[in-house]
Amino acid sequence: MHRSAYPLLLATTLFWAGNAVAGKLAVGHVSPMLLTELRWLVTMMVLAVLGRRRLAADWPLLRPRLGLLLFLGLLGFTVFSVAMYCALLYTSATNVSIEQGGMPVFVFAASFMLFRTRATAGQLLGFLLSFAGVLVTATHGEMRRLLHLDVNFGDALMLLAVVAYGLYTAALRLRPQVHWMSLMTVLCLGATLGAIPFVVAEAAAGALIVPDAAGLAIVVYVAAFPSLIGQAFYIRAVSLIGANRAGLFINFLPLWGALLAVLVLGETFQPYHALALALVLAGVVLAESSGRRLAAAGS
Repeated sequence: MHRSAYPLLLATTLFWAGNAVAGKLAVGHVSPMLLTELRWLVTMMVLAVLGRRRLAADWPLLRPRLGLLLFLGLLGFTVFSVAMYCALLYTSATNVSIEQGGMPVFVFAASFMLFRTRATAGQLLGFLLSFAGVLVTATHGEMRRLLHLDVNFGDALMLLAVVAYGLYTAALRLRPQVHWMSLMTVLCLGATLGAIPFVVAEAAAGALIVPDAAGLAIVVYVAAFPSLIGQAFYIRAVSLIGANRAGLFINFLPLWGALLAVLVLGETFQPYHALALALVLAGVVLAESSGRRLAAAGS
C-alpha cells in the first residue's frame, strides 16, 4: 500500500511542474490575470459540485474563520498564480521551476516568523543553500548583478510568488479541521474573488487576452491537473506514508520542470541552472533531514 504512494507523488509533482510550462505556453493565448481567474473559478465550481454535502456539513467550522480562509486563498492561490504567470512573460520556465524548488525552505522561514517554530543549524544552513540557488537562478549565474540590483524582472516576480506561497502554507496551521474538499472550495472562492481586481486592471491597461482554443486547453489543464487531480493525489499519498515523507517529493518539482521546459518548450539548460538546482535540492534535503531529527528528539 505504501508503494502506491510513490507514483501518486511523482504524478503530483509532474502536474505542478507542468503548471509553469502551461503558463509559458499561455503567452499570447490567454492573459495572466484572466488565466488566474479562470483557473480558480473552474476549480471552485467543480469542487463545490463534487463536495457540496461535505461543504454543508463543515460549514459551522468554516464560518468563524471564513475571512482568514478567503485571505489565504488570495495569498496562496491568486498572488502566487498572478506572480508566476506574469513572471513567465519575462523569464524561462526552467528558471521558474528551479525557483519553485525553494518553496519548502521559505515555508520553514515563514513558520519561524509567524509562529517562532524552532530551527536547527541544519535548517538554517539548508535555507541559505536553497536561497543561494534561487539567487543564482535569478541572476542567471552572475551574482555580481545583486550589487546593482540587476535582476530579471520575471525572476523577481517569481521570488515574490515563492514568498507568498511560503506565508500561505505556514498560515494553514490556523485552518479548521475539515475535509480537504471543503477547505479547497473556500480557498478557491477567495482566489476567485481576489483575482477580479487583477482582471479589471488588466482590461483597463488593454492587456486582456480572451482565451482562444489553445488558451482554453491551458485553462482546462491548470484547473484539472495542478489544482484538482494533483491535490487529490497528494492528500491520498500523505494518508499512506505521512506528510514528512510525502513532502520530500516536492524536490522532484524543479527536476520535472527543467526537463519539461527542455523537452516541450525547447529551452536551453545552462550551466548555472545545474548549479542552482544542486543548491536548491541540497538545501531542501538538509533542512528536511534536520527537521526530522528535531521532531524525533521532541517526540
